[in-house]
Amino acid sequence: MNRGMKVRGAMRLNLGWPIIFAVFFLLMSCRIFYLDREAGMLAWFCWLLYVMITAAINLGGRKRLHQDLVGFAANYGQMQLTVMKELDLAYAVLNEEGQLLWGNDHFLNVIGNKKAARRNISNVFPELTYDKLPKTSDEKFVHVQAGERYFKAVMRLVVDSGVGVVDDKLEFDQMVENKKMIALCLYEETEIVDLKQVLQDENMLVGLLYIDNYDELLDSIEENRQSLTMALIDRKVNKYMQEMDAISKKMEKDKFFFVFKEKKLEELKNRRFSILEEIRDINLGNDQNATISIGVGVGSKTFIERYEFARKAMDLALGRGGDQAVVKSGDKEEFFGGKRVEIDRNTRVKARVKAHVLQELIEGNERVVVMGHSIGDADSFGACVGIYCIAKALERKTNIVFNEVTTSVAPMMERFEKGQNAGDVVITGDEAREIVDENTLLVIVDVNKGDYTDCPDLIDQAKSVVVIDHHRQAGDAISKAVLFYIEPYASSSCEMVAEISQYIGNGVRLQPAEAEAMYAGIMVDTNFFSTKTGVRTFDQRSGQSSAYRG
Repeated sequence: MNRGMKVRGAMRLNLGWPIIFAVFFLLMSCRIFYLDREAGMLAWFCWLLYVMITAAINLGGRKRLHQDLVGFAANYGQMQLTVMKELDLAYAVLNEEGQLLWGNDHFLNVIGNKKAARRNISNVFPELTYDKLPKTSDEKFVHVQAGERYFKAVMRLVVDSGVGVVDDKLEFDQMVENKKMIALCLYEETEIVDLKQVLQDENMLVGLLYIDNYDELLDSIEENRQSLTMALIDRKVNKYMQEMDAISKKMEKDKFFFVFKEKKLEELKNRRFSILEEIRDINLGNDQNATISIGVGVGSKTFIERYEFARKAMDLALGRGGDQAVVKSGDKEEFFGGKRVEIDRNTRVKARVKAHVLQELIEGNERVVVMGHSIGDADSFGACVGIYCIAKALERKTNIVFNEVTTSVAPMMERFEKGQNAGDVVITGDEAREIVDENTLLVIVDVNKGDYTDCPDLIDQAKSVVVIDHHRQAGDAISKAVLFYIEPYASSSCEMVAEISQYIGNGVRLQPAEAEAMYAGIMVDTNFFSTKTGVRTFDQRSGQSSAYRG
């Protein structure tokens, strides 16, 4: 504090009235003396007496006045400190590094471990890291947790002009001079967080459940047992829905729609959607097992968007071979199940439909560019050759993108390039970037993730994209594709392309080098026809031989 008490404001005005009256009485005495000498002398005597009495009172009471002012200020400051310490609001002062300097009783009760807080407030609230502390005078807030209680920490940077901080309860005595400090208030929001959690738990999610192999299942069962089998499956599904407190509705003979509370989702995840195994374990008396796929949409604000997420999750589950559950929330997917071996479906309708769509896309563009995954193998190159043959049969300019030629692919590529009009077909990714435009169809084979392709930039550059792959569909698959043909049961991408080629026009005729490239792709991916082979695999093998002879 400065030497001497400085009186300001209204108090200075009140203390200045005796001086003002003294001047006024002096002027009045001079006027009286001018009119009457004796009266003037009496007036001057009275004025002098007034000045002497006022001076005596002022000089004698100044010290007492100062003492009273200091006492009032001290009592006022002590009252403020008492109020702050006993205030039912957690309040504290930190230094710039986040060390606790002072905290009121409520704050100390919240943090519990004051010694850890003195080292750094982040020891008590991990959310209050150094980078979260305010660096300016602007107010900043962070949501923190202490045990089972939640708080909103509001902080503001203040400049201290020199304050002694003493607190017996903190066992801390430190003089902080001309330093910046952080004022911290904790507003409890445990009830708000609990209510938000209740609202989230009561939130209704949308789900779809499909029987994957409904038609094949019924074909493998005697007619008099078909209704009993489907009733058994429906009973299992309905019981499962009741256990998860869901509302379900059978939309079609093999499709269910259901809604349930979000608080049940974590339980379903922990049990890894046990209904998948329950349906698979149903004993039908034959070699065919029933399987289902589940798609659940979460994380959106509207029911329509959740339904769209559920539908996309179902498409993803079916694209990955079925017998699994997919939970989709925005761009994030979680997969459960899907461990069984994919079953070859004998129907060729899907391949024929995809072939007709592919033909329309090729004919609607001036050029076709086809590529596989990076560091391409025999299946990738063979599928590229198959698409090249299809596009050539439809009289479209076609190029194959292949950046790195491995020793296993080099002999096939050399033989293929020696074929008729195939000298400049295989190009690099840099060359492809120069020719791909809005009139180019980009066909991607043997991979469905854009980052794994030989030249990912072409996906954004091309206007139309087609994906043909026999691997399970990834959660971050190429979303730009106008035609997405994923068959996890297929032995190889060459098998899929060979099957498609049968429905292009009157069928595609292959040159010897082209047929050998596709045949090599099937042979390598099936380990010489010993794994993942089926009737359709050998159909394509014989079909390629026929096309070669033709």
